[in-house]
Amino acid sequence: MRSITVKPNDANQRIDKFLQKYFKTMPLGMIYKCIRKKRVKVNGKKVEINYKLVENDIIDLYINDEFFKETAQQDIFKIVKPNIDIIYEDENIILIDKKPGMVVHPDEKEQVDTLINHIKSYLYNKKEYLPEHENTFAPSLCNRIDRNTGGIVIAAKNAEALRIVNEKIKSKEIRKFYLCIVQGILQKKTGSQTDYLIKDHSLNKVFISNKPETGGKEIVTKYKVLKEKNNMSLLEVELITGRTHQIRAHLASIGHPLIGDDKYGDKNFNRSMGFKYQALYSYKLYFDFTSDAGILNYLKGKVFELKEVGFAKKFLS
Repeated sequence: MRSITVKPNDANQRIDKFLQKYFKTMPLGMIYKCIRKKRVKVNGKKVEINYKLVENDIIDLYINDEFFKETAQQDIFKIVKPNIDIIYEDENIILIDKKPGMVVHPDEKEQVDTLINHIKSYLYNKKEYLPEHENTFAPSLCNRIDRNTGGIVIAAKNAEALRIVNEKIKSKEIRKFYLCIVQGILQKKTGSQTDYLIKDHSLNKVFISNKPETGGKEIVTKYKVLKEKNNMSLLEVELITGRTHQIRAHLASIGHPLIGDDKYGDKNFNRSMGFKYQALYSYKLYFDFTSDAGILNYLKGKVFELKEVGFAKKFLS
């Protein structure tokens, strides 16, 4: 038998959700069975799967030792020398300017040099993240940006901030704005485009339809032309929905692919322009809270904006 004391970052979640994080390889059905068979007790008593944990609860686990071995952390971030460009930081969140070329989470190509590992390493060195004091929580990203796209990424330092930011992104109370350069001159200088996006996982690509399709999800993209020259346009884009490759595929579908984007754009034109990555940058966040944000209420109305985006500065000069 092992006992776990519920920490602040574990509280206010269901016991089954906590156990899924704690025992990463245990099947969900087995977790439910352990709860039903009283192999999991809280404060010495049997609980239901929907029991919400409270700070300082004692969880007793009558579970085979082999499952505990799987919970050991590799702590890769401890060998990473942190290198991040911080835009804003407080006790709850941190905003990072992610550079093109860096992956945000470990994938099949990169396990160590990732944005989340740099953030964890940074907070570990500041003694703000001490994994030995946590049961399941680790600093987490609230939004993702493609490897070859740059821009502002939000990371949460605690579980409550993570929950709130995720809710506010879902309810569109955190507005995200991008700068991009596209081929061609748009007929309408401002607009809102609504279509449907279909993923093809085998190609790691998405397709756009102007009518509902099986498996398709509605996408809404707003844009404003900032400048035009040499048959190219600099746009500010606001994501109303946030789907995979939305800006890249959506603009390409109306005949204006991003400069530097070989997946959805014109490879020959991109080669002639000499862009290493697609000209796309998440440059501004607006915390447009319309409902209570709990411990993050102080962010209401705040705007965080990158003053310089390389390709945009060059285009405007």
